Amino acid sequence: MKLYYSPHSPYVRKVLVSAVELDLFRSIELLPSTVGPIERDKIVVAQNPLGQVPTLVTGCDSVLTDSRVICEYLNEVGNGSILPASGPDRFAVLTDHTIADGLVNAALLARYEDVLRPAEKRWEPWYEAQMNKIRSVLDYFTEKGGGQDGRVDVGTITLACGLGYLDHRFPDFDWRAGRSSLAAWHHRFSERPSMQATRFGVDLLIE
Repeated sequence: MKLYYSPHSPYVRKVLVSAVELDLFRSIELLPSTVGPIERDKIVVAQNPLGQVPTLVTGCDSVLTDSRVICEYLNEVGNGSILPASGPDRFAVLTDHTIADGLVNAALLARYEDVLRPAEKRWEPWYEAQMNKIRSVLDYFTEKGGGQDGRVDVGTITLACGLGYLDHRFPDFDWRAGRSSLAAWHHRFSERPSMQATRFGVDLLIE
C-alpha cells in the first residue's frame, strides 16, 4: 500500500495511528506530498481528483480517498479492532468519529481563516463560529468523561488526533481549561506508541 501524506494533517495522522493500531504500518509506503489548501500536488491529483491527503493506493492498485474510507479499509484488512462489526457499539463509535471529525474540520477552517485569508478579508464571526463548534465538541466529550477510557477505536483515535491538532496549531487556545477529565484522558491516550510515533511535524518511526 502507498499513502500520500502530510506530517501536519490531522486526517493523515488519524490514518497513521489506525495503521499502527491495526499492525499495518510496515505494509504502507509513505509518500510525502506538498498538497495545501490552495496549491494542489499534481502527483496526488493524478490519483485523486480532489488533490487531497490522505490518499491511499491499495495493494490492488485501487485508490481510496478520505480518511474515513481509508480507516474503514484498514480496519477490514487489518485485525478489525478499531471499528465494531455491527450493532449499537458500531454506531456509537461511528457517531463519535463523526463528531470528532467535526472538531478537526472546524479547526482547519478556523486556521485557514486566520492564517491564509488576507487580513482585510478576514471574517471574525466566521472564525468564532468555528471555534464555538470546537468548544461544543470539547464539552460533549468532557461530559462523556471516563466513557472513553479503555477504548481504542476510530472514534477515540480521531478525538485524540483532533486535540493534538489544537495543541499543534492553536497553542494559545486553552482547550483544557475546565475540562480536566478530557485533558487527563488525552494525556493517557497520547502515551500510546501509535500516538508517540505520529506526532505532528516529526519523522515517523515505528520500532
